[in-house]
Amino acid sequence: EDFQEYANKAKTLPPSTKDADKLILYGLYKQAMVGNVNTDRPGMLSPTDRAKWDAWKAVEGKTKEQAMTEYIAKVKELLGQSAK
Repeated sequence: EDFQEYANKAKTLPPSTKDADKLILYGLYKQAMVGNVNTDRPGMLSPTDRAKWDAWKAVEGKTKEQAMTEYIAKVKELLGQSAK
């Protein structure tokens, strides 16, 4: 399945999508596109950036293919929930 297609579908998720789910998607996307975290953890004054960094760090070590597969599955899950 096409990763980019699901990256585009992720942009159509409803505003009610939980932040925790958005962070999971962010981490998997960064892992698929960049690989392991390659920056320092943002400071306490940047809580949003810090949460995003933590989400990326949480999937460290996954291969590009693993991250893409999990990303697609998560988008499908969230789109299914929003269709209810």
